[in-house]
Amino acid sequence: MASPALFTPMKRPVIAVLLALATASGVVGCAQESGNSTDVVQQGYQSGDGSITTWDPADRPGPVVLEGVSMTGDQVTTEQWQGQIVVLNTWYAACPPCRAEADDLVAVASARADDGVQFLGINRHDDTGTAAAFEREHGVTWPSLHDVDGAATAALSGVVPVKAVPTTVIVDEQGRVAARVLGEVSEATLNGLIDDVRAASGVDAP
Repeated sequence: MASPALFTPMKRPVIAVLLALATASGVVGCAQESGNSTDVVQQGYQSGDGSITTWDPADRPGPVVLEGVSMTGDQVTTEQWQGQIVVLNTWYAACPPCRAEADDLVAVASARADDGVQFLGINRHDDTGTAAAFEREHGVTWPSLHDVDGAATAALSGVVPVKAVPTTVIVDEQGRVAARVLGEVSEATLNGLIDDVRAASGVDAP
């Protein structure tokens, strides 16, 4: 019978590699959504790495129409915000980059309220209690679709690939996709992307 000590040098490197891979995947994105992976590959982007894609107004895909029941039980549809910029964000409470970006999202939502910019979350994973606790902790004020059946995610993915959680999609005043960030987004990046959409619509940045 082999002594356990003989296997120790083999086990430690394997464990170290597994831990490194788990840490790396947690930093850039918590989960991969289903979809056609070639969509991202053909665009030269990798899921969850913070890559930014923008579209010129003439090339923007869409329109995007999402609807469903929010975490608070209210009926929500993006059609109620026609003529306004809408920021869509996929998230769930146990996702480290979702937690890391939450305060930045709140800051942008607060700063852009007077500009008519609307936010809508999409949460496929959490129950209402878990989501509510996360929103209280971070001061989230916008609704999130309780997307337990994946319908909202599928509708969004049908227009623009959504490969990682978190993913942030900016929809212009006509309901078309203007920009997408795969992975954690910063306050500065999100503000800059919103400014670009407003500028393309002929609205000066604040």
